[in-house]
Order: sequence, then C-alpha cells, then structure tokens
Amino acid sequence: MDIPSLKDKVSPEEWQLRVDLAAAYRLVALYGWSDLVFTHISARIPGPEHAFLINPYGLMFDEITASSLVKVDQNCNKLSDSPFFVNPAGFTIHSAVHAVRDDAGCVLHTHTRAGVGVSAQKNGVLPISQQSTFVLASLAYHEYEGVAFREEEKPRLQADLGDKNFLMLRNHGLLTVGRTIADAFLSMYIFESTCQIQLAAQSGGAALTEVNPLILQGVAHAMKVQTDGMGGAFVWPALIRKLDRTDQSYKT
Repeated sequence: MDIPSLKDKVSPEEWQLRVDLAAAYRLVALYGWSDLVFTHISARIPGPEHAFLINPYGLMFDEITASSLVKVDQNCNKLSDSPFFVNPAGFTIHSAVHAVRDDAGCVLHTHTRAGVGVSAQKNGVLPISQQSTFVLASLAYHEYEGVAFREEEKPRLQADLGDKNFLMLRNHGLLTVGRTIADAFLSMYIFESTCQIQLAAQSGGAALTEVNPLILQGVAHAMKVQTDGMGGAFVWPALIRKLDRTDQSYKT
C-alpha cells in the first residue's frame, strides 16, 4: 500500500511512539499471536490531549506501519485525517483501561489458542512454571459478558483489573498493561508462554508439580534482577533487531 509518511507532520515523540507501536504489531504477527484483524494494541500519546494510537481496522498486523496508525480520542473518534477505518467496538476494552490507569501507556490484547484455552479453564493460570510466577504476581480475571462492545461492561472490567498488569478475559483471551509498549509486549510474551506451557504440561496426563507459594512473594524482585531493573526496555532493542532482519517497512 502507498501510505504517505507522517514523519514530518507529527512531533518527534509521537513519531517514535508510532514506530514502536507498529513494531509491536509486526512482532505480534511474527510470534503468531494475531487473530487476522480482530485484536488491538493501543498506545497513549503523552500530553493533556488524551489521544491514543490504534491500528487501522482491516489491515493485517504484518501490514501496519507507523504512518498508517490512527490517532483517536477516548471515544475512538479520529483526531487527525486518515483514510483508514477504526473499530470503536474494538477500542472499548482499551479505553476502559486507559480511563482508569494513568500508568497504562500501552494495552495489548490477544486471542491466541493457548490464551483462550487457559482462560476457559476453571482454575485459570496454575503455578507450575517460572513464567507463571511472574504472571500470578499481578494477575486479575474478568468474566465473559459476550463480545466486549457495551459501555456498561467497562466499570466491571475496570474493577476486576484494579492495579494488576495481567488480565485474563474468561473465554476470550489475554490482556497486558504496560507503562511502555516494550513493557506490555514483554508481559504478553510471558503471559502467552505461561499458557502454552500449561497446556503442554496438562497434555502429558501426569500430576503437575506446583511452585511453592512462598516463591511468589519474591517475584517482583526477581523480575527486576532478570531485566537489570529495565523491564521491557531490556529486551526491546533485541526484538527490534530481530524485526529489522525480517522487514523494516513498519518504520515508514
């Protein structure tokens, strides 16, 4: 697609956010977490405008570029000219989170088979892997209420999420909240890995060994050690290098 560049039409800060968000979409596609065009990643643009970037609805995640991302307000109304359609219903969950979490720089939502599979299990995430301990340290659940486009669901979703960074949407999928795009992506990588490991372990049919509950108490410190206190920023440069070796068109 021939999409005019917005690089010289937005602030340097917004452009970098666009590049990082486009990279996140491409990485989600690269790791096989996309669901055709039916999930979203949103990022808040810093400033008093309460503006957000979201994907142009109808584009595959591996097509998204920095310039194709659409700037919207809290109600998913376009704030700048764009030839692309946006999906207000798809932004419902994201806007609910952004409205009550000042620390939510990015909200990432997926419908992967592993994520939906575990979300349908009565006991949810089990403490059976190192990855699961990071998730369980900040995990919330939200019951399924049908396709999430109703405004009246927002308060219940907000209350269920609280101050947690991992949200399992029952019978629906996974959601992560991050201060940055890199944080949200790293959290989703861990969340998705947790679900894949759980399903793999359960498929063996043998009894599962659970992690000692006392270990969960030190998880926050362990995560800081693992990332040198940098969170997602520790792995983001390596992920960008991986993506650049495949395709750099997301930067346009």
